[in-house]
Amino acid sequence: MPSVVKINVLTVPAGMREELEKRFANRAGMVESSDGFEWFELLRPVEGTERYLVYTRWRSEEDFQRWQQSMAFQAGHARAAAESGRQGEAHGHAGGEGHPHAQGQGHGHGHGGPAATDSELWSFEVVQSASPKQG
Repeated sequence: MPSVVKINVLTVPAGMREELEKRFANRAGMVESSDGFEWFELLRPVEGTERYLVYTRWRSEEDFQRWQQSMAFQAGHARAAAESGRQGEAHGHAGGEGHPHAQGQGHGHGHGGPAATDSELWSFEVVQSASPKQG
């Protein structure tokens, strides 16, 4: 069974880039211990776009879905909501930038409001991959 890739595409105005990156740094370790988790990268745009890519790779769609429903996932949302003072928005709204399901909602609430103005979720299956040869 091929791995699955979830890419959350976040539109982040230039003035909010540092805030977005800080929020991701603060959430380090939240997904890494999840069963089926394979890879995470936050990709900063270099030129011509305001869109960050949040890349996660999972052993299966089921592993990704389980992570979304896990206590760690819920706790991450609750923490982000608490930081923003918006306790009622813990699921799928506050802190959404680290979570690919937060499509089309008010993402990344924290100090000073949302870091991202929009997001969409892209889903892929890994058909081919390569890594450096060892030896």
